[in-house]
Amino acid sequence: MAGRIPHEFIDDLLARVDIVDVISRRLQLRKAGKEFQARCPFHDEKTPSFTVSREKQFYHCFGCGAHGSAIGFLMEYERLGFREAVEELAHQAGVELPLDDQAPRGPDLTPLYETLQRAADLYRRQLREHPSSRAARDYLSRRGLSDEIIERFGLGYAPEGWDFLRERLGHDRDAQERLAQAGLLAEHEQGRRYDRFRDRIMFPIRDQRGRVIGFGGRVLGDQRPKYLNSPETALFHKGQALYGLYETHQQRRALDRLLIVEGYMDVIALAQFGIPYAVATLGTATTPEHLRRLLRSAPELIFCFDGDRAGREAAWKALQTALPQATGQQQIRFLFLPEGEDPDTLVRREGRDGLEQRLAAATPLSDVLFEHLTRQVDLASAEGRARLAALAEPLLKDLPPSLYKQLLLDRLAELARLPSRYLPAAQP
Repeated sequence: MAGRIPHEFIDDLLARVDIVDVISRRLQLRKAGKEFQARCPFHDEKTPSFTVSREKQFYHCFGCGAHGSAIGFLMEYERLGFREAVEELAHQAGVELPLDDQAPRGPDLTPLYETLQRAADLYRRQLREHPSSRAARDYLSRRGLSDEIIERFGLGYAPEGWDFLRERLGHDRDAQERLAQAGLLAEHEQGRRYDRFRDRIMFPIRDQRGRVIGFGGRVLGDQRPKYLNSPETALFHKGQALYGLYETHQQRRALDRLLIVEGYMDVIALAQFGIPYAVATLGTATTPEHLRRLLRSAPELIFCFDGDRAGREAAWKALQTALPQATGQQQIRFLFLPEGEDPDTLVRREGRDGLEQRLAAATPLSDVLFEHLTRQVDLASAEGRARLAALAEPLLKDLPPSLYKQLLLDRLAELARLPSRYLPAAQP
């Protein structure tokens, strides 16, 4: 667990860095009198209204109202948490991050990040150079992926064999221990370590700063499972990581929407066809932490599921996870695909325009909620309407207080033919 950062250090850090230098590394600034200008990265505009003041060490957009210090800019632009933004600035300023003496200090995770990056670089080279990588390259070619997309997502190849990675990056016991801690080596019952990923196309999973935190691997032979993720490590937590979120932000800083899909290849195929705003959960249902990260990233979320029973059950789980964070300020919608289709196959068949037309017609969360509940009751009877209110009550009670919650209560009251004040979820 990381300790608290002393306020004195933050003040000193902001005095050391120049906000103009920080922002100019990310935006093209133009001198305008004593200040600097650019088109705002946080909303679409044609005339620059984003100003940076060296004298005040402050930025402000007269169009959308975004403003703050260098720390605030990094939090908003790089989608970093407060601590991560401070760490980034400290690294840029060449100073070490102190902690309060009373606060517990966490382990230094730098060696794990470095190990994972070396592995990613090695896998990427093998996709180009290894004699056995032809099947991997042919597979990616059949899926229609360009060299540019392969490079953007850093795809690689893990050769078959039990010790390819261990022999090249595990030169001593300490190095092998880091490989194991990074999830790259597994261990036999007899204690012998071996490469976890073998004869697989490798998908590096990155955090919001672009650091590799884990991998997904797609099998090329008859191994099982078809897709294999890194295990839980000090860096990789499946319930928090989102594949493609970093790459999405690299393409579009100001996102209008995010499309949440199920697989690596869905994300990459959509990017190949001009839809670079898809992300994927990693073989797990959407978690509250996923939702928080997604809602910080875009004003609209569209969950994409198969239209079969399993897809609708997955959508219902995602909806239940979303409700406690739904305020109506950000749109949450659901797209159900035709049977037998996934985003990869559909975008190849209908193209970007066809898929985006489907996205525009995606079903709002509120409609999915009430469609799911009304299918279970008979609205023609008093008993059925009472049952509807009983089913909806625990769900709507979780909604944060807002006008949106009141609108859903009004809709429930209309369906149940009751004044909304009689609904338990409406009680304070």
